[in-house]
Amino acid sequence: MPPMRLGITVTRKVGNAVRRNRVRRRLRAVAAEVLPSQAREGYDYVLIGRAATLTRPYPDLLVDLGRALTRLRVRNGAAEAERPARSAGRP
Repeated sequence: MPPMRLGITVTRKVGNAVRRNRVRRRLRAVAAEVLPSQAREGYDYVLIGRAATLTRPYPDLLVDLGRALTRLRVRNGAAEAERPARSAGRP
């Protein structure tokens, strides 16, 4: 199975380059702590940086990402249960 991949995007609406880079660094740090234990292999994750990311306390960012991943697992689990099984010959 392919490894999990991560993308981070921050638009110019967040601020100048210094602010955008700070948001990226914070999101990368949060992802490095949370994703290894909660992300699934073979999935792509995209984190979208917002202006509030700069002022949000770091522990809250950890909790936010953990909750988001839990919601995705629950939603995907239901979707995968409804999806018919693939035959062995098809990708």
